[in-house]
Amino acid sequence: MYNPTKEDIYAFALSKTLTKIPSPATVGLYSSCHNRNNMILEKMEVYMDEEAERIENEHKGNPRSVKPSCTGFFALIGRLIFYRPIQTEENQQHRDIRFMYVDFSAWHFAGSDLLWAGIAIRLFQAMQWNFGKLQLALYRVAQYDEEDEIKRKVVENGDNDWRSKKICCCPLWLLALLVLVVPLTVLIFLLTFDFPKAVEKPGEEMKKKVGVLEGLVIASLGVPAASAARFGFQMVKNLLYSQDLNIKKGMDNQRVSSKLGFMNEVRKELWFVSRFIQFMEIFERRRIRVVLKITNLDRCAPKKIVAVLEAISILLSDEESPFISILAADPHVIMQKVNFADGCFSREDRAYALLNRIVTLAFTVPPLSDESKYSLFQSLTSNSSYPQNMSIRNNQIRSRTPQKTDVTEVLVPLEELNPLMNKTKVTLDVNDEDVEMMVRSILTSDDKNLDKYMSDDATSLRRVINSIRMTVIIMMALKKQLPRPEYIAAWVVLANQWPCRLSWIIQCAEDSQQRAEIDGKNVAKVDDSKTLWEVFSESRAELYVMSEQIEDILEQDGDPEIFEQFLTVDFQFTVKDLKIFEVAIVNLDHTIKKELAQIRGTSRLKDSGWMRDLAPLPITTLINMDTEDVCKELERMEFHSKYVDIVKINGLSGMALLFGNSEDLKDLLGMTFGEWATFRLHFLGLPPHLRPQTKNLPLAPSKPQSQLFKFKAHAGFHYSSNPSLANS
Repeated sequence: MYNPTKEDIYAFALSKTLTKIPSPATVGLYSSCHNRNNMILEKMEVYMDEEAERIENEHKGNPRSVKPSCTGFFALIGRLIFYRPIQTEENQQHRDIRFMYVDFSAWHFAGSDLLWAGIAIRLFQAMQWNFGKLQLALYRVAQYDEEDEIKRKVVENGDNDWRSKKICCCPLWLLALLVLVVPLTVLIFLLTFDFPKAVEKPGEEMKKKVGVLEGLVIASLGVPAASAARFGFQMVKNLLYSQDLNIKKGMDNQRVSSKLGFMNEVRKELWFVSRFIQFMEIFERRRIRVVLKITNLDRCAPKKIVAVLEAISILLSDEESPFISILAADPHVIMQKVNFADGCFSREDRAYALLNRIVTLAFTVPPLSDESKYSLFQSLTSNSSYPQNMSIRNNQIRSRTPQKTDVTEVLVPLEELNPLMNKTKVTLDVNDEDVEMMVRSILTSDDKNLDKYMSDDATSLRRVINSIRMTVIIMMALKKQLPRPEYIAAWVVLANQWPCRLSWIIQCAEDSQQRAEIDGKNVAKVDDSKTLWEVFSESRAELYVMSEQIEDILEQDGDPEIFEQFLTVDFQFTVKDLKIFEVAIVNLDHTIKKELAQIRGTSRLKDSGWMRDLAPLPITTLINMDTEDVCKELERMEFHSKYVDIVKINGLSGMALLFGNSEDLKDLLGMTFGEWATFRLHFLGLPPHLRPQTKNLPLAPSKPQSQLFKFKAHAGFHYSSNPSLANS
């Protein structure tokens, strides 16, 4: 046994959550490293199977065995042909669960114009592999009815899960038995006993017996034989022409694929798969969930990425579908490509809004810890054969059988491929009852302060509920002291409603910590009692300056006044709380913080050499400079003393320089052209014609001016049309 890594904990928490959330569900597994995504997916699969086995052993609900057997096969055939399932309250609440895993690498279907149709193909192939082609064909012929889709779902009371099919009030199984038994009985009777004899010519007696026998056989087998022939023809047709082949033909035929009804046909086939799985749930007496792992989507073209996301929303989000879709991708790449895709005309078409409509559980994998980086570096250094054998090990992983195996068997090839994975079995001491009790206390809390901060969107509320469960499991697995229940829920809501502002606060707190380390201060003496609102207030002017560059990120946030009320009145979180929750923030996209850090870091040039006088001052430094600091900086740059006097007389602080009109400032100082160029570069940043282009989206309208005014007013500044201040 060994201490679990962060990846073990994340995979464990994800597996625990997926066994509890209702289907359909879409999980966003976000990480910039594809290897980490694949590693977490592989570990998650192992933990999910272990969790399903644990639930089955504890519950003892007597489900059918998943292993193939003759008795199970014939029992399934009999249920398919002679019975119809009944949806009851009892069989709709099975505790036992079984997971089926479907791998969909979007890169393998990237050459097709209809990338989303590849999802349906992979699902059909997985169904045939797990249940059998004969069973699917038999269900389509004997059970499936397209009109059931428009019929109202009826859940009955009682404990009977099956109802016999009937023809003229006669059970079908009895009718089939009669069809087989009656002709055989008549044949035996005629061959054993003779009819009363009459005076007949020799040889006519045998002809009459044969004629009576033929008449009875034909009368008893005529209609059933015709029905059996029709049934057999449909079976052969469905066995020879499977639906995945039909979809492939439709994809290849442009006349078919370009029609509006092609997606509807694919949707019907996915509904057929859902109905078949519902049938198997009643037969096996357990829940069945299909986990669709979508990978490498960020490697595809923007148009195809949008098509796949829309397909997930349309095809896999039926209320009764058993699908759990896991979108494993680099969120930054997805955002960039979707925002530049064709048809991105409105705010709702942009990447963040599109994903927020689809994803019901956002799980962002935190960056590697220092220990993990060290372990990875040492493993790569000691394993010189790692790059040469990569292709061989990839083949070992692809050839892995989907059967349930021991943890160590699954991890053996992955250990060689990924040095972060340990070679021994991991154990995580998390009590399920404690988790359920904590989650229940959070969700049923009497604290009404949090209700007003929640969104009225059902998908957003599901994200909050699922994220709360994830946060509790991760904190318990990390042996963190759990705060008050309402604080956990409040933190999840804060990350869900104001991701940009929270990311900015985290970045500012992190920069302060790093600056303390650089300056040689005692890190332990850094003020952890400072509230998050104080951190935001000290740096909101800097956030305002870069607001045009982060317009698409900032528009995710909710009302700024509500944000202030959240942090100043109801939940006064501190930097200490931030450090406690930071390791468990799974519903906050870390790429937002990374992008804010990059924009903020462009103004932090190293203060050395000849660049010391030319490099623009960091925005944070400039904002916090008073008049005396500006004078000292001018003296250090060896400007004439008259300019220092002008600054003192007019009280020009850093805020005045940053938000004042540059032309008025130039006239006030009366500098020569060379002096003004140096002064402007150092205090005001690059001129507009030398600044890098911002990430304004093509064809997408800019944010309404009223919203920008609202943010600027909230930040405490008046709007200025000075073009030299933007993006300083």
